[in-house]
Amino acid sequence: MGTQGLRLLLIEDDGELASRLSNRLRDAGFAVDVAGSQADGEGWPDLGKIAAIILDLGLPDGNGLDLLRYWRGRRVDCPVLILTARGSWQDKVEGLNAGADDFVVKPVRFEELLARLHALLRRHSGQRAQWIEAGGVRLDPVGRNAEVDGAALSLSKQEFRLLQLFVRRPGQVLSQGDILEHLYDLDAQRDLNAIEVLVSRLRRKVGAGRIKTLRGLGYRFEA
Repeated sequence: MGTQGLRLLLIEDDGELASRLSNRLRDAGFAVDVAGSQADGEGWPDLGKIAAIILDLGLPDGNGLDLLRYWRGRRVDCPVLILTARGSWQDKVEGLNAGADDFVVKPVRFEELLARLHALLRRHSGQRAQWIEAGGVRLDPVGRNAEVDGAALSLSKQEFRLLQLFVRRPGQVLSQGDILEHLYDLDAQRDLNAIEVLVSRLRRKVGAGRIKTLRGLGYRFEA
């Protein structure tokens, strides 16, 4: 299932996190609305047009679970993914019992969150995930399968994440900082040399001509 044009509602009171996450989701093809409180969520218009909701539990004016129960009590049936720092099994059980479709604990890599979101939308729609494609490279973001010119690729997890970033943004120049931002947790150690090594390994697998190095700027995937 393609993501282009699907609208998400992100309920997150941390403005910096909301901005970074919404930007990444938009890069992945979604349209994203952001709200920061329980009151905003309760009064949000056109929930029927929302494909999925990403919900933080710790809101400034209440509990995200109360907001979830409010929606479910009013027959809002779009899938809800809880994204929270509360990671105990009791919290997960309570969230799922309140009507959540999935439960993700912070910190989480964006690619994992995106994969869970794809799976959630696929289950909700009853459709199978579709591949994304650019420059002769095809990827199944959920199943983590990859092909180049019709031949299967064997990739490490980080190689797959990097290739997915390139395929989603063909023709765009990605700096090493951009790549670090997408591949690692917000508080993880950042190593620019590791990015050079990773790009070099991936280039050997997909073909040298597909990933161009722009001195002082970064890398570009040629579609």
